[in-house]
Amino acid sequence: MDLTRFRQESEVLRHSSRTRPGRAALTLLVAALLALFLLFVTVPVASLFLRISPEAFFRSLAEPVVLDALSLSLVTATISTVIVVVFGTPLALVNARHDYCGRDIVDTLTDLPIVLPPAVAGIALLMAFGRRGVVGQYLDVFGIHIAFTTVAVVLAQVFVASPFYIRQAKASFEAVDRLYEDAARTLGASPWTVALRITVPLAWGGLVSGAILSFARALGEFGATIMFAGNFQGRTQTMPLAIYTTMQGDLDAAISLAIILVVISFAVIAAVKVVTRRKF
Repeated sequence: MDLTRFRQESEVLRHSSRTRPGRAALTLLVAALLALFLLFVTVPVASLFLRISPEAFFRSLAEPVVLDALSLSLVTATISTVIVVVFGTPLALVNARHDYCGRDIVDTLTDLPIVLPPAVAGIALLMAFGRRGVVGQYLDVFGIHIAFTTVAVVLAQVFVASPFYIRQAKASFEAVDRLYEDAARTLGASPWTVALRITVPLAWGGLVSGAILSFARALGEFGATIMFAGNFQGRTQTMPLAIYTTMQGDLDAAISLAIILVVISFAVIAAVKVVTRRKF
């Protein structure tokens, strides 16, 4: 019995000794690939901070084009996020809790802006809400013009950012155990009360992280905005558009705006990680 066990252990040791060099090579390969990827991501971002001095950075922040773009972006992205949350939450809840005819089509249309090229989204919005658009031609009768205004910026941001919230909200609602909802209904709670007092609080972490991601996507929107809203300083020129414009004459201003967006993006990712780990 002892001889058999000794042979088995010897065979295991010989097998492990043969596979150890292979494991070491695999570990080195993975480490090299990871290092290359990290360099590919961090070097361009770090180059932004190394390319401009602190004095030039703060001096650029005082320029009107930077201030206008920063304030417009923050205001429109906030408004867009509020609109997405208000209209997207009921849609996500219905799609998560009810199986109705055409739900797959609704889900597909909801996700469409994620894969749709921003330029296509912009021209689609222009064809819908421009002065001669499908809807815009009727609004023009009443003197309502949407294209190339701040309202167009908000609509473009809502269009491209809404899937990021709705997808996250739907997944959060689906993760809520229906046992709690059923218990509330047996106690006489109405569907509205169950949604507000049970479902939404239990899914709160996912809703907040989805709203943060939606805000970040709205803040970084470029293609649909320039096609549908134009690039007018103080009215439709958001930070991405200002970067595109100032690159041609004021590189420091463009780099300063890019650094601000990098910092905001990093803060957004950190906030989402904190929110998803926190129990509400």
